[in-house]
Amino acid sequence: MGIETSQTFLFLITACLLSSVVSLITGSSWSTVGTVGVALMGIGTTLDVSPGIAAGAVVSGAYFGDKLSPFSETTNLASSIAGTPLFTHIQHMLYTTLPAFCIAILFFTWMGFDYSGSEGGDQKVSEVIHLLERSFRIHPILLFPPVLTFVLIYFKVPAIPSILAGILSGVLSGIFLQHSDLDFPEVYRQVLNAASKGNMANTGNSLTDALLTKGGMASMLPTVWLIFSAMFFAGAMEGAGLIQEITKGILKYANTDRSLLIGTILTSISANLLSSDQYLSILVPGKMFKKSYEERGLDSKNLSRALEDSGTMTSALVPWNTCGSFMAAALGVPVVVFLPYAVLNLSSPFISLICAWTGWTIRRKK
Repeated sequence: MGIETSQTFLFLITACLLSSVVSLITGSSWSTVGTVGVALMGIGTTLDVSPGIAAGAVVSGAYFGDKLSPFSETTNLASSIAGTPLFTHIQHMLYTTLPAFCIAILFFTWMGFDYSGSEGGDQKVSEVIHLLERSFRIHPILLFPPVLTFVLIYFKVPAIPSILAGILSGVLSGIFLQHSDLDFPEVYRQVLNAASKGNMANTGNSLTDALLTKGGMASMLPTVWLIFSAMFFAGAMEGAGLIQEITKGILKYANTDRSLLIGTILTSISANLLSSDQYLSILVPGKMFKKSYEERGLDSKNLSRALEDSGTMTSALVPWNTCGSFMAAALGVPVVVFLPYAVLNLSSPFISLICAWTGWTIRRKK
């Protein structure tokens, strides 16, 4: 059990590392946050870890894998837009991503010892474990649903069938291990209620209730509406040519290698702010700047890396961006609360700007 094996001072670094491993395997920050991230937030609540810091650790880890995984959509998109071979693109990103990840690991290690958690954490954990063991039958087979989901995602099974398979296996596990005495109509009613309204725990222990109480599909409706609105807004911005005009304005001043690279980074960040869509923050600047990189003799991997360092990494830090809204809804923490602790996402564009300014790791075409 995650709670039983977690130590408070190790929780943050464990959350970051575990999220990074899962996202490297799955290639998806959304899948990582929506599965293991939710579980880690529950454990963090039990350990009395600040929700903002815990969410920052999860998001940092999730985007590390999302950025470097060959299965990631954004990684493939950036490399294809820039015309860079996929693994050449990934290798070049290591120069900026690994330092940012090291900064994040050091930060969460320090915060693990220094954050203001409450006293009596071990006693609270013991109480929660006791209540869980008393209320539920804990069995290794309960690991099957998340493992099945990760395996399906790893083999690139579409998201909806993968999630449905995980849900169905979870329902069956719950029926046979927890409620084998219920008749079919009652099981059917409880499953529908849990799916639509979520689960409301009432164990008498606030920490345990917080760990077990989650919303169903109804709780995600505000996020769905926000994502739809962001997509409509992004389409209008692209259709009206507003982002392209901004990019053209920046290109007028991009008369050196340094200014071109910095302009690319700032444009991708601006696209995240203006278009509310991560893919447009890679797609539009990538198309607009590609010719300039070729004319200046810069290797295309400089462009693809700049797009990811800025476009991919800052998307989760914008509350009205589709990525930011999903992270906030899944983790139950507003973007403005976890933003200061999403160290990897904050560090990566700054390191990329340093590389652009100093010329370090900026490669020319051979």
